[in-house]
Amino acid sequence: MKMTKRDIAGYLGVDYKTLFNWEKFKPNLYKTVMKGLAFDEIVEMQKESFEKIKELQEKYK
Repeated sequence: MKMTKRDIAGYLGVDYKTLFNWEKFKPNLYKTVMKGLAFDEIVEMQKESFEKIKELQEKYK
């Protein structure tokens, strides 16, 4: 699920404008935060894929 910048700010517990300030004035911090969120999303997708594989394996055992 793709989060908006407003969603991300809420998730991080910072003001919406803070996120934009990080992007503009602290680009390394902003990139690190965004990469971390992307990583979390990828891990969740992999978990879901693994569960689907397990279901198929059990179904066609």
